[in-house]
Amino acid sequence: MEKGAYVNEITNNSRVGGLFLIAEASSGTSRTGDPYWSLALVDKTGSIEAKIWHPLSSSIANIEKGGIALISGRAKPYREKIQLVLDAFSPLPEEETRTLDPAVFMPSAPVSADDMFTELKRACLEEFVYPPWRKFILALLNDEKIVAPLKTFPAAKRMHHAYAGGLLEHTLSVFNLCRSLADRYPQLDRQTLLAGALCHDIGKIREFSGGFANDYTDVGRLSGHIILGLELIGPFLQKSGLDDKLKDHLSHLVLSHHGQYEYGASRLPQTAEAFVLHYADNLDAKLAQFRDLFDDAAPEEWSDYQKGMERYLYNPFRTPEKPKTEKISAECLSLLKE
Repeated sequence: MEKGAYVNEITNNSRVGGLFLIAEASSGTSRTGDPYWSLALVDKTGSIEAKIWHPLSSSIANIEKGGIALISGRAKPYREKIQLVLDAFSPLPEEETRTLDPAVFMPSAPVSADDMFTELKRACLEEFVYPPWRKFILALLNDEKIVAPLKTFPAAKRMHHAYAGGLLEHTLSVFNLCRSLADRYPQLDRQTLLAGALCHDIGKIREFSGGFANDYTDVGRLSGHIILGLELIGPFLQKSGLDDKLKDHLSHLVLSHHGQYEYGASRLPQTAEAFVLHYADNLDAKLAQFRDLFDDAAPEEWSDYQKGMERYLYNPFRTPEKPKTEKISAECLSLLKE
């Protein structure tokens, strides 16, 4: 079945028809007492709000989040945004949904998951030279029950890297940040730090459901990814031959990587490596949020209020880049000679 229209193609007062992922669905009652549905429809290019009004709404008993629906309607202005008003709505049967390419309906990382995983595995082969660490890491990265979701799951529900492949992108980025910081600070236990970078969010493959719906699992809500991550890596640690003190340090890195109790940390960072991992994780998450907010924005533009950071954010004017072929000025050369 053809996709039809994409979100980024929808213009004011245009007719819209096609397949969309139902990211959110809630029902309500209008002032006249008639039922209506509010939806968030999504594809790889973005999301758009949609309404189903009476009489069509009265024929719909339930709408499941995470499903795919064939819709048609008209785009209309609403509070300075475009909103779809639907006149047809048909959920796809599950067997048809399984035949669709998820990449069409979900935003995804800018780099392919296979390329990112190859880079991560190559870096691990270079870095983990201590045999027990190497055995532990390679066992994780050769387990398809871990690798498959690691490649496709998001890193968060909404805050950062909240798209297919986002977990792997974030893990690789934090891993590389920690490599750079370990180069700068050689007193760090490099291999334990990098093991923490690799494992800090691994519990998210059990915290989230993945797939079209990508919601929290029951155990994800009950325990959270920190505890789930320690449970997941536990059997691999037992078979690794690592000293118990190294296992304890790795556990501390996972437990403390959120940095503060109010942000979900089970312990405050108490080793140099734990501080490095926390700040690398936080930095990558924050810069990903800036990228998502301002990727297509003009300079000198403010964001909406960001609840997670409790502030508005600003996209500043940037220093102009000079042509690479421009020669160094005589003034600069004289300063270099001084």
